[in-house]
Amino acid sequence: MGSFGLVGADEPRYAQIAREMLARHDWITPVLNGTPWLEKPALYYWCAALSYKVFGVSDWAARVPSALFAMAMIAAVYGFMRRYRQGMQLDAALIAASSAAVIGFARGASTDMPLAATFTIGMLAWYAWRETRHRLWLAVFYVMMALGTLAKGPVAPVLAGAILVMCALVWPGSSTPDRGSETRATGWRLIRETLWIPGVLLFFAIALPWYVAVQIKTPQFFRVFVLEHNLARFGTNLYRHRQPVWYYAPVFLLSALPWTVYVILAAVSRESRVARPQPLAQSEGASFRRLLLVWIAVPLVFFTISQSKLPGYILPSIPPCALLLANWLGTRSSERGSFAPAILHSLVCGLLLGGALLAPYFILRVHPPAPAMTIAVVAAAVMAVAMLLSLRWQGLRALRFVTLVPVVLALAFVLRVSGPVIDQTQSARPVANELARLETTGAQLAAFNIKRETEYGLDFYRNQPVMRYERGEIPRGDHLLIARTGSEPQLQPYLEGRRLSHVGDFAAQHLEFYWVSSGAAHHHAR
Repeated sequence: MGSFGLVGADEPRYAQIAREMLARHDWITPVLNGTPWLEKPALYYWCAALSYKVFGVSDWAARVPSALFAMAMIAAVYGFMRRYRQGMQLDAALIAASSAAVIGFARGASTDMPLAATFTIGMLAWYAWRETRHRLWLAVFYVMMALGTLAKGPVAPVLAGAILVMCALVWPGSSTPDRGSETRATGWRLIRETLWIPGVLLFFAIALPWYVAVQIKTPQFFRVFVLEHNLARFGTNLYRHRQPVWYYAPVFLLSALPWTVYVILAAVSRESRVARPQPLAQSEGASFRRLLLVWIAVPLVFFTISQSKLPGYILPSIPPCALLLANWLGTRSSERGSFAPAILHSLVCGLLLGGALLAPYFILRVHPPAPAMTIAVVAAAVMAVAMLLSLRWQGLRALRFVTLVPVVLALAFVLRVSGPVIDQTQSARPVANELARLETTGAQLAAFNIKRETEYGLDFYRNQPVMRYERGEIPRGDHLLIARTGSEPQLQPYLEGRRLSHVGDFAAQHLEFYWVSSGAAHHHAR
């Protein structure tokens, strides 16, 4: 998790908020540089603060909560399938764990994985309640929806409600024997039974206290969090995340890699008879499949309608893809499978490995040299051919094993070889290390014409606010200034007779370091 530093704007920002909450012993109001930051609820911050207490403050410790939530989600997938689709639990768990979106967000200091994990566990608990009628599972459903609400807001119960209502429309009004003479309700009656008063009270008992406490302590919470970061974010382009209507089509296909081909095939194929006895009856197996299809579709449609679109929004749609594919494989484990999907899947996995080998050049935005291209192409071709032959020889029962081989190889290469490149070009960690080498620790830091990702990253790695010249935040005393290369002419109006001395640079991210001091304007020789 620490193979490269925090990247983007969200990771270092969330990591720093958790650090400040821990330092202030304030578990109610998220703050950044002493100012309330009310974009997201507090669950991730609480977990990251606890991680800091156990492991110390670091970038990888900030990523521990997402990793643990992902592990809990995979364990829930395994346990559920072990109970209801015996023999396919390992496939389901490994397919979910090796999906591109899960691999990525399980290593991110963000709120996306806590939401996806609690939502997935909650939906599985709800279906377990549907099958067993044990209220304990319904209570787990409400607990998980409450934690999802603490992770990212009301989107968790909204998505769950939409999925269950859609299922009520597509499930037939039939019943199957359950617990003697009782019958298992379906459709709208099932929805009414889901609205269990003790469960609703449990939901509010877990989720509501923090919302009430933060509103009392920070009166602008309702306006900032509910009106701006939920309603306005969904209905307008207030935060400039507008994307075309088809945006989530390629995002979904990439998120489901390397299983995309077979996930699509499982989604469009008709349900076949189960080859061996299962705890679920045949009709209930069809209902389970419909639930998974609706579960996949609802977040995709919901966030397609939204005016703000980011890749992590549809993460809750990825775990049901693993369940759907494992469920489909369970009905066809003895089959050889069609030739065309095997070819496409093998090509996708080969390209995945080849792309990973070329990733350092893509990150640096340079054309790969001929030897590197040759190695990548040969590796991709060999992997694709080997996978295709294995699938034709051993059939679909080999799908999980042959697919995990390129995934593990690609991930290992990315973390070991591409990780340092990502660190040097995308993270503020090496920038902060270079500033520390210049013995500037403790000096006031200001910035001009740099990316906000770098600003938030330096905020975390130096544990101090970064003042921005563009916002009029110009320190009165001597200070360290970090600016984008070539910004010196634009800096002159801000200096007001101060002396600007060049003290270093970080070429990998096109940054220059200056010491700004009082005295006659002066440009230090390079």
